[in-house]
Amino acid sequence: MKNILTALLLLIVVVPKTAAQELFKNGELTISKLEERTWVVETADMTTMYILEGDDRAMLIDTGTQCEDLDKIVRKITQKPLIVVLTHNHRDHAGNIRFFDKVYMHPADTIIPIDIIFEGEYKWLQEGDSFDLGGRHIEVYLMPGHTPGSIILMDHSINASFTGDAFGSGQVWLQLKPHVPMNDYYASCARMEQLMNGHNITKLYVGHYPYVKRPLDINYILDMKVLAKRLSEGDTTGAKDYPNMGIDIACKNPMIVANGQAMIVFDPENIN
Repeated sequence: MKNILTALLLLIVVVPKTAAQELFKNGELTISKLEERTWVVETADMTTMYILEGDDRAMLIDTGTQCEDLDKIVRKITQKPLIVVLTHNHRDHAGNIRFFDKVYMHPADTIIPIDIIFEGEYKWLQEGDSFDLGGRHIEVYLMPGHTPGSIILMDHSINASFTGDAFGSGQVWLQLKPHVPMNDYYASCARMEQLMNGHNITKLYVGHYPYVKRPLDINYILDMKVLAKRLSEGDTTGAKDYPNMGIDIACKNPMIVANGQAMIVFDPENIN
């Protein structure tokens, strides 16, 4: 994952920004309140974590890249027993798992090479799992594409889903190894549309919130679905070269293509 954070700086999304209530800040991160019992952690290197609190338990979604004493920092927001969940197993989302005794992750992502020392316990997530935080239920859905084991976490209490990098933060990276077929990613987009419509999910809190500063909505998923469908059928019209940036798990010559609000970075030699 060499230089992956540098490469992420290429993402530029022009969207309206909404103010959040800042509660804590140090040289590495800022924590702001998004909604009732819901906080976003934005790091200096543009990674994102979310803290959710129920009546009985709390949840930390992702762990960022490099934030010292993350466990103690989370305790500035909540003192309730903490569940730590990874949306996927890339370093910018799993980099600080060493501060916790137990983390949840989908086992499909164990094939991703990652040089993180972790002496704790992995708990394996599956499609359909749920977490009861006490008056707040968080549901797990598998959405392969960015990685084989990418998940989203649905929170009916605020009509939102926390999507990690499953659908990107304006652009989604599908040029990375291990490769997931574009057909599978299109199916994830179509399924996300159905879930949003069927469960009144109006907000997507994405994996790199500092780039957008607001939740994305179903129009973004619709744009992404159309684009994924085109690519899955071999239509790469309008695609342009995208820098590899020396990322060790990226394909050699990636390309990027856009549709409306959505962009996909892909491997032109390995689409399906």
